[in-house]
This record gives sequence, C-alpha cells and structure tokens, in this order.
Amino acid sequence: MPLWVHLERVWLCCLCCLDCLDCSNSGHLGLVPCSYLKPLLLSVCPLLSPTGTWFRLSSSLIKRQTHAELHHHSPSAVNPSRASVTLSAMPLPNDNSINTAPLDEGEDTEPLIDNDPIPPQCCSARLNLAFLMFCGFSVVYGLRVNLSVAMVAMVNTTEPKPALNSSVVSACPLPPGGDNSSDSFHQPAGIPQYPWDSETQGWLLGAFFFGYLCTQIPGGYLSGHYGGSIFLGVGVLVTAFLTLLTPLAAQMGSHWLFALRALEGFGEGVTFPAMMSMWARWAPPLERSRLITLSGSGGNFGAFIVLPLTGLISQSLGWPAVFYLCGGAGCLWTVVWFIFVSDDPRTHCRISKEERDYIIKSIGSQGTGHGWSMPLLSMSMSVPLWAIIITQMCSNWSYYTLLTSLPTYMDNVMHFDLKSNGFLSALPYLGGWLMSMLSGVVADSLIEREVFSVTVVRKLFTLLGLMLPAAFLVAVSFSGCNHILAVTFLTLSTTLGGFTAPGVYINQIDIAPRYAGFLMGISNTFGTIPGVLAPIVTGYFTEGHTMAGWMKVFWVAAGINMGGALVYTIFGSGKIQPWANTEDERAEIEKERSRSIST
Repeated sequence: MPLWVHLERVWLCCLCCLDCLDCSNSGHLGLVPCSYLKPLLLSVCPLLSPTGTWFRLSSSLIKRQTHAELHHHSPSAVNPSRASVTLSAMPLPNDNSINTAPLDEGEDTEPLIDNDPIPPQCCSARLNLAFLMFCGFSVVYGLRVNLSVAMVAMVNTTEPKPALNSSVVSACPLPPGGDNSSDSFHQPAGIPQYPWDSETQGWLLGAFFFGYLCTQIPGGYLSGHYGGSIFLGVGVLVTAFLTLLTPLAAQMGSHWLFALRALEGFGEGVTFPAMMSMWARWAPPLERSRLITLSGSGGNFGAFIVLPLTGLISQSLGWPAVFYLCGGAGCLWTVVWFIFVSDDPRTHCRISKEERDYIIKSIGSQGTGHGWSMPLLSMSMSVPLWAIIITQMCSNWSYYTLLTSLPTYMDNVMHFDLKSNGFLSALPYLGGWLMSMLSGVVADSLIEREVFSVTVVRKLFTLLGLMLPAAFLVAVSFSGCNHILAVTFLTLSTTLGGFTAPGVYINQIDIAPRYAGFLMGISNTFGTIPGVLAPIVTGYFTEGHTMAGWMKVFWVAAGINMGGALVYTIFGSGKIQPWANTEDERAEIEKERSRSIST
C-alpha cells in the first residue's frame, strides 16, 4: 500500500477524533482550542489527501461545526435533519470506508441554510434601524466625550506647575513653530475658567462611569422583557437634557459637576443593553456582525466628529456652547427615534412582508422576550460568559484611557493647540470606526461562506483587536517627543482595536440570544469599571506632566490588553449555551438525541 494512503488514513483519524470531541466538554484540548487545530489540519489537506477525500470531509466538518453554533439561533431556518454530517462514509482510495455506513446522496452539496430568497439589505427596515442606532450612538458618545476636550478650555493656566525632579524625564518641548499652549486657553469675554488640578480633572472625567455602572443590568433585564426602543430613547433623552445643565453645574462647583456627570452616566447606562435586546429580535444570524457593528460603530464616529468640533467651538464660541449643542442634538435624535422605530419586526408598520418573514424565520423562538425568570445560577457559572466579561474589561481599559485622557496628553505632553488637539485626538476614532464596519462585513462573510465557525471568527477578531493595539501602545511609549510617531502609533492602536467589534463585543448574542441584552448589561457593568479607574489612575501617574508618567499609562494599558486576549482565546465560545435554550428547543434536542440513540 502506498505511503500516501497511510498518511491519508492517519490524517482522517486525527480530524475525525477532533470533530467527535468537538471540545464538547471543556472546549479545549489541553491549552489549545480544538477549533484552531481543525483549520490547521484542513490547511494541509491537499498534501495529505491527493484523492480529493480531504475536500469532501473538510466541507462536512465545517458545515457541522457552523451548524452546531447556529442551530439554536435559527431553528426554523436550519434543517434539523442536518444536525450531524455523516463523516464515516467518506470512501478511502481502495473503495473501503472508515465505517460501513453509506454516504447519503448529496451529503456535501445540501446547503446548511435553506436557500430562500433573502430580502436585500438596501433600504430595508433592519438596515434603517442600524443607521438610526448608528446616529444615536454617535450622539451618545458625543455626550460622553465632550468634556474630555472642553476640560482643556475650562481649566485656567494659572495653576503653578510642579518642580520637575532632575531624575525624571521632562515633558516634550514645543513643536517647531508652535505657540505656547497656554495661548489656546483664552475664552471669549465672560466665559469662566476653573482652577482644577490633575487629580480633580481625573475624578470629573471618571464621574460619568459611576452612574453608568448602576443601570446596565436593570436596563438589560427590562429591555429584554419589554423591548429596547423605549429604554434606548429615554436613556439618550435624559443624558442630553442633563448635558444642557453642565455649564450651570460647573459654575456651582466641581462637586456639583461630578454629580451631574454621574447622573448622565446613569441615564446612558441602558443604551447598549437596549441595543442588544433589539438586535436579538431583529438581526438574522448571518447578518449579526455587520448590523451590530454598524450600529455600535456610531460610538467611534461620534468621538471622531465631536472631539475636533469641541475644540473649534470652545475657541470660537466658548466651552459652554459645546454642551448646549450636544444636548440639543440628543433631544432632536430622540424625536426621530420614537417616530420611526419599533421593538419587533412583527409590529413594525413599514416593513415588507418578505423581510418580516425572513427575520422571524431565521431567528425563530430565540427572537422572543425572556420573561421575568432568568437562569442566574447557570449564567454565573458559565465559562464563556466570564471570558466575555474579563476580556471586555481588559479591552475597555485601553479604550477608556485614550477616550478620556488623550486630549490631556496632546496638550500637556505634545503641546498641540486646542484646535489641533481636538482633531488629533479624534483621528484614532476615525480609523476605529472604519475598521469596525469593515471587520463586521468580513466576519459575516467568513461565517456565511463556512470558512470558519462562529467561535473561530469571534476569537480571531478579538485576538487581532487586542494584541495589535497593545503593540502600538508600547510603541507610543518609545516614541518620546516625536509628534509624528506618537500620533501615528496612537491612531493605529485605536484603528486596529476596531477588530474587536465583531468579536467579543457581540459574543453575548451568540451564546444566549434571548438574554443578549441582560448579558450585555452584565458585561458592560464590569467593562465600565475601567472607565471609572482608568482616568483616576492616569491622573495619579501623570500628576507631574512627565513623559515617564505617560509611559506607565501606555505600558499598563498594553499589558492588560494582552491578558484579555489570552483569556478569550482559551475560554471564549460562539456556541449557544444549554441554559439559553427555550423549552421547545430543549424538547427538540432531546427528541433528536433519542432518535440518534435508537438508530
């Protein structure tokens, strides 16, 4: 018997063993996820199986894994009879087989998802919903970050600078041809400025997240039961109204401004869980990545628009105008939201029948509310859920560090004027916005074409979105006072962070679609802790406005990013969890299991 025949049989046995394991118990073989070993074996298929057997088996295995992860997301769209693909029927070169079971006709050609006509996304109700959410989160992040740049104009320059110790690296000199940064703080006549030190500024920038922590879980729970549109709309409206009161609170004192910012966070905390609850009813499984990343990418787009506009408005009209304009935009968006949005495709008055039937059929019973009862004990012991929580916390540390403190870095270290400060602080978020939308489309394409399973796609994009930004954050710390390198590395870091958008940040809807809003509330609650701590820690590290302090800030953020990537690569999953199944799905699973045992 030729040597290549023996090699082929060894390869087939390895691949079938991995598929039978399918990591059904622990999800891993040692410390290496089996989902990564399969693609590795499949990549060497042509070398080990010149007969073509590799192609048929590879296709079957990918179909099987993708089917297992999408089956409960869309039970009516996936053919239940295809729950497992017969692997033993692959013929060997000598017309024998691994097993004696014959291969069903068309076993590898039958599509995993029924080939019913899919209504186009262009001008569809689900795309309109994604666009409205995109605009809404642009406003939400504008309301969140406007203080970061406005703070530069709100604080006067008469505070005495601390004497620099000779053993500490000094802050950077002015850029060639640059004016003293203190000139950029001049405000129109009658606009007040305040003597807040670095520590006070850190507390004010972090105050938003104290309130943001409180409403995530209640917002996710209630929006999963009643629907997310009312909570998303009211959350933005409350935050916008309170933003209009920011100049008055600042005039009354830093304690009043701290309390106001905390209340703004309290109102905005329900927005992301409400968004995820709505997509659990609106997003077909094969379109989740692009729809959710499009709507969520409004955050990066809002930061990109608001940060430079804040600098421009602060210099021309005075910093109070920033909060009046942002608050007014939020109120206006709320009116449009309540006019055009519905919680469920079944109740939407402008959706076509074809699109409504397609969404309902593809989502199935997972597109309904979860009721009042929740499997809290099972959730608390779910390893994939804890992987999402820890990874999101790690990713958010670097994100919130840059979101709240980058304008201060551009001012105190790089000495850019206020207009340049706003633009350069916004540039990374333009890249993050574009990357998140592009990666969402690519992720859906990889899943739809069965190149990778849902689990592999989520892990791949999360790994890229955490490790690459960490590398560039380290590079920033070594760029010193080179303005071009510092801005370039910061931009690349935030841009590549957009890879996580179709990764860990939408993973809740994979493992438990019905409870996606509630799980988003849980993960976002933990993920907001860095939003509270990062500005405060940054304020302590950079109290002397030294380069050494900022190096610590970037190194800490990079190290935390790497830790999150490791945790998610080992413990993450894209499969629906058993506790997330409906009663009908549990009965169907038991029926299929009994049928397979009897045969």
